[in-house]
Amino acid sequence: MEALRQDDPRRFGRFTALARFHEGASAVQYVARDTVSGEVALITAARSELAAVPAYRRRFQAEARTAERLAGGWVAPPLDTGEEPETPADGPEPLWTAAGYVPALPLAEAIGIAGPLDERALRILGAGIAEILSRVHAAGAVLQGLAPGTVLLASDGPRLTAFGPLGAAASAEARPGGQLSVRLGYLTPEQIEGKEVSAASDLFVLGLLLAYAATGTTPFTEGPAEEAARRIAEDEPELDAVPEALRELITDCLAKDPAARPTAGTVAAELALEGAAGLARGGWLPERIAAAVAGQEARVLALEAPEANPETPEKAPAPVPAEAPEPVEGTAAPEPAEGTAAPEPEDARPVDAVPLDAPAPPVETSVAPAPAGSPATAGPEDARPVDAPAPQEPAAPVATGDGDIGEDRGTTRFLNTGPRPPQSDRPTTQLSLPHELVAPPGAAPAPVAQPIPPALPVAPVAPQQPGPTYGGPAPYPAAALPAGPAGSGGAGGGPMVSLPLPPAPAPVPDPAASRRTLLTIAAAAVGGLIVGGGSVAALGSGDTAVATDDKPAPKPRRTLPGQPPEPRWIYTHPASESSPLTTAVWRDKLLVVTSESQASAVDLHTGKRLWQRADGAKGQSALAAGADLVFVASPSEFLWLSPKNGKVVHRVRYTDAFGDLPGLSVGPLAGNSGPVIWFTGSHTVTVKAPKPKKGKKKGKDKEVAQAHFFAYDIVQRKELWRTPVPAGRAPGTPAYRVVVDRSADVLVRQDAATLTAAEVKAAKGKGSIRSFDQKTGKLLWTKQYAAASPEAATGGDEDGTLYAAVGKDLQAFETDTTKPLWRVEGSDGSVFGTPLVAGPLIHTTERSQLVGAVERESGRLVWRRSTEVPGTGNAPSLTLSGSEKTLIAADAVQVTAFSAADGERLWKFQDIGSAGPKGATVSASYRALAAGETVVVQRDRAFYAFPVA
Repeated sequence: MEALRQDDPRRFGRFTALARFHEGASAVQYVARDTVSGEVALITAARSELAAVPAYRRRFQAEARTAERLAGGWVAPPLDTGEEPETPADGPEPLWTAAGYVPALPLAEAIGIAGPLDERALRILGAGIAEILSRVHAAGAVLQGLAPGTVLLASDGPRLTAFGPLGAAASAEARPGGQLSVRLGYLTPEQIEGKEVSAASDLFVLGLLLAYAATGTTPFTEGPAEEAARRIAEDEPELDAVPEALRELITDCLAKDPAARPTAGTVAAELALEGAAGLARGGWLPERIAAAVAGQEARVLALEAPEANPETPEKAPAPVPAEAPEPVEGTAAPEPAEGTAAPEPEDARPVDAVPLDAPAPPVETSVAPAPAGSPATAGPEDARPVDAPAPQEPAAPVATGDGDIGEDRGTTRFLNTGPRPPQSDRPTTQLSLPHELVAPPGAAPAPVAQPIPPALPVAPVAPQQPGPTYGGPAPYPAAALPAGPAGSGGAGGGPMVSLPLPPAPAPVPDPAASRRTLLTIAAAAVGGLIVGGGSVAALGSGDTAVATDDKPAPKPRRTLPGQPPEPRWIYTHPASESSPLTTAVWRDKLLVVTSESQASAVDLHTGKRLWQRADGAKGQSALAAGADLVFVASPSEFLWLSPKNGKVVHRVRYTDAFGDLPGLSVGPLAGNSGPVIWFTGSHTVTVKAPKPKKGKKKGKDKEVAQAHFFAYDIVQRKELWRTPVPAGRAPGTPAYRVVVDRSADVLVRQDAATLTAAEVKAAKGKGSIRSFDQKTGKLLWTKQYAAASPEAATGGDEDGTLYAAVGKDLQAFETDTTKPLWRVEGSDGSVFGTPLVAGPLIHTTERSQLVGAVERESGRLVWRRSTEVPGTGNAPSLTLSGSEKTLIAADAVQVTAFSAADGERLWKFQDIGSAGPKGATVSASYRALAAGETVVVQRDRAFYAFPVA
């Protein structure tokens, strides 16, 4: 810690700054006190020179939202966030977040004080971080936030303070044209080779961190600095100093092949079967680190708000005292005092980013010795800063103004964590936008996502960021682009990070702009790509069409090839209400939406809202209970609502229906078939301690979770059966998903995120399918299918075939014998998503954005097409129209319609979010729901009803 400087802010909302806590590459952390509650908080404030960059602001806020979704456990809960002003001031407003203060030391500082950690401390450290990664990866996201400075050691366990590449940056700087350059410290073999970043990349960095914590250095330090990248990509790690019991696991984490690395859940179970918190009970930090943490807490609690007088330097607050620790016994060199980080691992040394307009030299020279004058203690040898090549004159106009990151062909983006606008398969794609979105005449040129040939007109299309699936943390899937013609790096060219940026605000509206203005997009998807948003539908020819409250929409016009049909209607969920949690189609008549505050229904024919009911708040997806009732499962009861007005017709509270299971917590619905639903639930029971032996003390009673799997008839409103099942990860309710229900049994699999550490370890990286008797609920068998992992996508059919993603391939098995039947080869570096069975075909989806169809019986490939979304993210989710003639693929970037029979690409659709210049950024993924001859496309609050075959 150190005293506040003259130019440091003194107030952050209701918080008063007390002292500087830590200074990072992109932000400064302050110890502050809440003026309302008096509690101590830790403020993370953006550097003022970066806060003015729109790209930085959006990325900062996105990572803050990730922290909010991960709050709890080893992530400090957020307390407040600086809000964007309604009326912009002359300069950029301060950008900050506040979290609860936890006394802790950064890993690098702790190693500097007490040297390498012992085996038990290493296990707790690794298990805690792996538990966080497991939560992130379960949602299909990649963290990219691990570094010695972002992992803290607290008295009860580790903490993580960075939730994306910006928070873990080794350096960050604003570039001309509103661009942002970020340099990462830790690299992985796949990043060096210009390949995509995946969940396995987080495991490689975790292996580096554990090796560093175990030895005080990293395993790739021997050799010339200019060969650092080659050593990371090719050499075997030096782990002789790592405790023998952990050596094999860390070696596995550092495997060159991402597919060979263990999952985060496996690492957590291997390191601490009882969990990091359980292993840390009774203390876990070495004495000197524990003393430093306690000393830090005492000094923080003693801090008083300084008198701010920035005009008088001599009255600046006095430095906060910091006591130098005693030297580590057996070491010759003096140790740094608290607040001074030990040299970070060699691989963590930042390397300069290649300018956007500079070609990328060969990868062999991507890391070079530091230039003269570089601080000797700035970082490890393998990744010292290198001089970036001098910027060249761009061959095309450079984007300015929106802060998005551009890129020429010669620059390798190692961490492209946000999808970019898809490329067109025509020379140009024309879009007609409402006049509200068109910049006034004479305005500055609109920004472009990347340089393009000047012969083509240019207009802005902001890349969409992957958003969260409903009910889970927002994903930030990483996608590394392949290296340019010159290779993936070069002399002075370190990994430039292209951050996942939400769309930039729309231009200031100009009523005088022509309603027929056409914007020609060179980097759009396919001819006729449509961009719509909020309350305005942007159509591809003629005048724009504005969606009003008058339903239905105007008569459809002739559409261009590739352009989606005009929506029958557009509905926007009110901004005054909380965002939708679930959406479901009820008997092709209603669209039922649940949120934190209520359930509501929209007429599928007109798009008009019919009713809302507070009783359905936080409800799960609505189902049809017979011909005349809407069934909704809320957190405390089952509800049967009238489809006409939403009135509660029947109500069954869990305390009444399951009175013998007091405090029952019902999990997500596992599936349904006709009137029958399946779900899991758990409750807590007290297990009495066994009678002690003579002369011994009686042990303590234990509170344990007991779980059951239920079948319930929502028409007859009665329980059909229940069967006990193993409890899941805390709080105890396992989440099941029905793979297929057959006449004799129902097959389910458990969500990997709810597996206990013991189950993960016993599974040895393989997923399981359970079979329950349809009539009695009795568990019939549990089977594993080849090497299908717990996270692998699975599907099945009534004919006794199960389909599962195994590695990069899709395999078919005899369900009852596990005998392999056929295999469809997938794309390199990709995995299959959940398949969709339809008649004689199985429709497939891959993370590489390929969608296809194979024959169920033989596995013969019928067709395979790309959605043309660049990079990789989660595999698109698939929906078939009511006639099964149109296949809809929805992902984080767009919705693509295919002919189900032959794969012809019919149209694409994108929603730009709010049309207003101050509208909220929309980053949610798309969803598609089929209703007869209509497909309803949802993105957050916006719903579009498209006619389909």
